[in-house]
Amino acid sequence: MNRAEASRLVLDTHVLVWLMAGDARLAGPVRQAVEKASYADGVYVSAISLWEVAMLVAKDRLRLRRDVGEWIDMVVAHPAVTVAPVAPEIAVASTRLPGELNRDPADRIIVATARTLDAALVTADSDLLAYGAAGYVTTLSAAENVRV
Repeated sequence: MNRAEASRLVLDTHVLVWLMAGDARLAGPVRQAVEKASYADGVYVSAISLWEVAMLVAKDRLRLRRDVGEWIDMVVAHPAVTVAPVAPEIAVASTRLPGELNRDPADRIIVATARTLDAALVTADSDLLAYGAAGYVTTLSAAENVRV
């Protein structure tokens, strides 16, 4: 899949947070790609991202403008976002990813979700962008000069 032509996207956790908050760190062209994908095959978020947000809030490493349960309800109800479950094939695929990728279970499940859905992974995470540059998953850089 060509990065510029990706019609199906999987959002990394931080990209989901940025999108829902209207955060300026989400580059304009990426916002346009997300909008375009929402009218095509879709914009997906792994269920593990919802868990990850809840954990970050519980550990006081992320603050949201509303209760995390309400925030997750907003994501689930969002008409342009589909929550992809951690289905058995994704769980197994996350343990069989090719090449070198960090051991973060959430990252591995998100990458496996993108690969399983034949979608581009939207991220600003330099490790995941490098994994994509190595040819293991299609990536779309969410922002310029942002380290997550």
